Amino acid sequence: MSQRSRFICGRFELNIDRPLVMGIVNITPDSFSDGGQHDRADAAIAHARELVQQGADLLDIGGESTRPGAPPVAATEECARVLPVIEGLRDLDVPLSIDTLKPEVMQAALDAGADILNDISGFRSPLAREVAARHPRCGVITMHMQGTPQTMQEAPVYQDVVSEVKEVLVHSARSLESAGVARDRIMLDPGFGFGKTVEHNYTLLAHLQALTAQGLPVLVGVSRKSMLGAITGKPVNDRLAASIAAALAAAQRGAAVLRVHDVGPTVDALAIWRTVETFQ
Repeated sequence: MSQRSRFICGRFELNIDRPLVMGIVNITPDSFSDGGQHDRADAAIAHARELVQQGADLLDIGGESTRPGAPPVAATEECARVLPVIEGLRDLDVPLSIDTLKPEVMQAALDAGADILNDISGFRSPLAREVAARHPRCGVITMHMQGTPQTMQEAPVYQDVVSEVKEVLVHSARSLESAGVARDRIMLDPGFGFGKTVEHNYTLLAHLQALTAQGLPVLVGVSRKSMLGAITGKPVNDRLAASIAAALAAAQRGAAVLRVHDVGPTVDALAIWRTVETFQ
């Protein structure tokens, strides 16, 4: 079964017959790549507007770093970071995603105007699934993570990483449907770098079709991640070329959404890739 061609998310119904670009807006002092660069609401809002000018189809707003070993942030602090930004971006004609695993932050973000819940813990919490179900049009992105951000990279082990990640994500989607979330509101994320070795990450990317064949859109987030540095030897802020290469590899394998820091270059790269495809 091919992935669905639409994704319902709040105020929007997205056509996903081409890869969409999701711009990252981190309002954190400690994210692995851009921590501290946009940790004031005004700076984050300005950055988000620039990403939309560069061609972002969606924005993903986060107030808690999920890099390996990152300390947790209280829900009140997370809300204080993200809510003014969501409210300040409501006039943009793109869906706003809240990147959080806390049900109370999810609810507050939806009340402030967010369109999508992006949960790195895969909606393990029944309360999180209830929040998603109470809002009949919000989109949900359910991600695979082995362990927690504090423990996930200690010793990740799989017998078959592709089949195990697929099984967990299919179970998560079914749990969301059972809670009352319509299937056309659900997107899958294999969680590159979240409880995976470099080999696990590249195996998942190479076999991404195993996920895209489940009939749900798939988000891929590999931008600037350590799996790229492991191959190129480049530091985190010198991984643009590697990030674009990985994004195109994901697009070639059916990714519906690419979550990236560098929106403009990714949009340009996708435009060339799609043009080449039209001449086949």
